[in-house]
Order: sequence, then structure tokens, then C-alpha cells
Amino acid sequence: MRRILLEYEPALVNCPCMASDADVVLQIVPRVSDNPDGVTDYALNLAKALLTQYRLRTVFAAAEPSQVSEKEGFKIAPIAGDSLSRDKPARVILHYVNYGYQKRGLPFSLLPILHRVRESYRGRFLVILHELFASGPPWKSEFWLQPLQKKIARDVARLADARLVSSESMRQTFEELVPGLDIVVHPVPSAFGEPVINPVQLRERDNHRWLICGGTELIERSLRSFLRIAGAIPANVAPRNLVVLGGMENSRVRQLLKTLPDIDSKYFSAVSPEAASQILSTCAFAWLDYFTAGRANPDLLLKSSSFANVCAHAVVCVTPHAMAPISLEGDLLPGPFAIARGEVKMPSGSDRPDVARAIYDWYHRHASVASLSRVVAEKLG
Repeated sequence: MRRILLEYEPALVNCPCMASDADVVLQIVPRVSDNPDGVTDYALNLAKALLTQYRLRTVFAAAEPSQVSEKEGFKIAPIAGDSLSRDKPARVILHYVNYGYQKRGLPFSLLPILHRVRESYRGRFLVILHELFASGPPWKSEFWLQPLQKKIARDVARLADARLVSSESMRQTFEELVPGLDIVVHPVPSAFGEPVINPVQLRERDNHRWLICGGTELIERSLRSFLRIAGAIPANVAPRNLVVLGGMENSRVRQLLKTLPDIDSKYFSAVSPEAASQILSTCAFAWLDYFTAGRANPDLLLKSSSFANVCAHAVVCVTPHAMAPISLEGDLLPGPFAIARGEVKMPSGSDRPDVARAIYDWYHRHASVASLSRVVAEKLG
């Protein structure tokens, strides 16, 4: 999910002259998927940037058997395969998402594999913690499994030379979980590319063109809450067009769209990255119902690739939850904007281009894939 107007292009990934003299990085992932998959997209984006910017060539080691031996020019090997030794990785990146490696979030079998990796490859080891542990009420299994999930996360973190999370809130949780270990914060980058957008293009966008994007469940949840609040959106930015894109085909989404009054809607499931980026670049506002229950720290939005997608395309994100400001290194992100419980906080049509530009600039200062690859390359030495 990327590729339009980026500094790196797929052709460069396949360039033999570039790959042949590059140092090898082993990226351990739950799977390499052809379907929409946040961790796959994150890792593949990172692989492209590391190659073109730092001559670090990724070999993917997938826990789940892959049907193909490469993806977009990058080799895929079994996580315990002998072929890894032939590539002689100089550095290792683990993408840790506990439920990705085991359906109950208890990937005990991953630990001995990581110990063997540490023994075999003496280079720097970075773990990117996409998740730490789950939480839930006592009637949910997450409540009872959390102590074991925390133990595994601690063991994984202690194996690494460096660690990365996507938000300050996750950093604070990590420091409570594993005191004394350094960790760096970098938001999840866009999975639909990072187009160059100028002020003229922003002013030309239709303030009445709205967007919902994400995975299958996120799209349905966001669309349901959008239907409830559509009438509360101020008239000068009220939706006349709605584009829904991403996820897998969902008949419930198509049925919900038929109930929209006076709004022209289009639905693009399993959309290509190029098409998604082009559509995003025409939208003014996005509706995102990211948090599923209860109160959550607002900067956990920085974990969402859907949120990154809209920011990278200078689309103003609006949520159904009134939230405190989000900042990194003292740099405030404009918003958050919300329509929640009678409260409407969002820019007017005339202010929207400037606000969108400020969001776009903040994203490139803190969340772009170029910024991520720079941080990762530094931590890998």
C-alpha cells in the first residue's frame, strides 16, 4: 500500500546493481500478505526506503508460510529456514505484534527462534513493538492472558539492542513494563504513499467531499457512526460526496451506503495503493472511528495507518471522540477535530486548506517513511 509520487520507486528495489552491494537486513514478520495487512505494508515500505536511502537490502523471514518466494523484489524465507544463513544478515528487525504470531497473543515459540537469531547474527537487533499486550474486562480472555503477554513482551524487548514504538503513550506503557530500557518513538507512516501536494491543489479541493478509509472492520464501524452524525456537520462543509475505500468487500457496507440521504457515495474495496492515493488527494475531510471502547490516549491514533494515510494526503481527520491535543517533541498536531455529543470542533471551509497544510507538514516532520527509515538506520548502526 504505497508507491505514488514517493522518493523511492519499485524499479529501484529490483535494480541488481543496487541490491548486490547492499548489506542485508533480516525483517521478521508474522506474514507477507497480498491482502491489506498493516504490518506487511509497514515492513515493505520500510524495506524500500532502507534500500534506496541506505543500501540496506531486506530479506523477509515470515512466521506464516508464504506462497511466494519474493514480494516486489524482496526475498521471503521461512523464519527457521536454512536459506537465511546464505544471505548472512548483518542486522535484524523484528516486527512484534503478539496476536500476529499466535492467535491468543502468546507467541512462546517465537522466543527460542529469536535466541537462535541472536546467536547466529551478531549485528544490531531492533524490535518494532506494534503491540505490547491486550487488555479487557474480567469476562474476556485478554484479562487473564495479560500477565503472560506482558512477560513475553518483556523477554522480547530485553533481547533487542534497540526498541521502537509509535506513540508517547506506548513509550510510557513500555517504560512501566520494562524499566531501564531505552526506546524511541516514531508514528506509523502512510501505507498509501506520500504525494507532493501544493497549496493550489489544497484550495481546489471540494470542502464537501468526504472520505472513510481503513481495514474492513474499521470502515464498517466508521460508516455506522458517520450515519449517526452526518446531520450535525456544519453546512459549509457538509458532505455531498463520500468515498469509502480499503478493506475487503463487505456487503454490510454496501447496504449502509444505500441509506445515506442526499450524499453521492462510492465504495472501493481492496483498492490498489496508486488508486487510493489518487482518491485521497481529492478529499477534504475524513471520518475515522478508530477507538473501539472506553477512554484512550489520543496519541494512540499515531498507531493507525488509516490516520497516517489521511495526514500524508493533507486530508483533515474528524473523529466521534473529543480528545486532548496530540504532540511530539513539543510540536502540536492541528486538532484533533471531532463531532461528539453535541460538540463540533472542526475547521470552516475557508480555514480548511491552511489546516490541511499544517497537518501535512507535521506528518512530514514526524511520521514519514523517510523519517522512519532514518531512525531505523541509526538504531541498526
